Amino acid sequence: MNNSVTNTARLLGAGLRALLVLTVVCGVLYPLAVTGVAQGLFSGKANGSEITADGKVVGSSLIGQAYNLPLKKGQETPEPDLKWFQGRPQNGLGANSVNTRYKLILSGATNRSGDNADLITWVKDAKAAVVKDNSVTGYTVKPADVPAEAVTSSGSGLDPDISPDYADIQVHRVAERNGLSVAQVRKLVDEHTDGRTLGFIGEPRVNVLELNIALEGLVAKS
Repeated sequence: MNNSVTNTARLLGAGLRALLVLTVVCGVLYPLAVTGVAQGLFSGKANGSEITADGKVVGSSLIGQAYNLPLKKGQETPEPDLKWFQGRPQNGLGANSVNTRYKLILSGATNRSGDNADLITWVKDAKAAVVKDNSVTGYTVKPADVPAEAVTSSGSGLDPDISPDYADIQVHRVAERNGLSVAQVRKLVDEHTDGRTLGFIGEPRVNVLELNIALEGLVAKS
């Protein structure tokens, strides 16, 4: 009987010591080490890839933003503020009690098939809007010029980037709305176009938030 109690006490003591050691190693030392390495070598990414403007954090390079006009009385869907470059459609995020556009708790795709009537309507309406919004005096956007990502939301609904092609068809409209020359705005797009990752992964892309921050600075100087 005494041996049984002793053995039980010994096993419990060993288990508690193992629990304490593993808690300290896995719950304290390892997280501190990983956090230290991340902050030391990749501080920007570890802190959410924040983008700052005028000394303030204005967003993340990983999450897209909407550039809309304030809602008018009786309006449910805001109109885009056409002085800014626009990102991808936000249909993937939807709108409900817990998630409204980029004011989000959730992310996700539309989960609609290619022949879904709602999706087809969204794409047609989005293409017509892109053509209308970006056709200005002396420059007309053709429906065939509208790239796919200009009329479809991304898988997460949070894509912060657009293609150089989509940025290019917005150049004339942005230049006109901001009193800039087309050459100035196109140069801005070229400066904010990133190539394929490692030269072969993905596609060339333009981060819309970074581009609009640069645009704001250019307008201020002008």
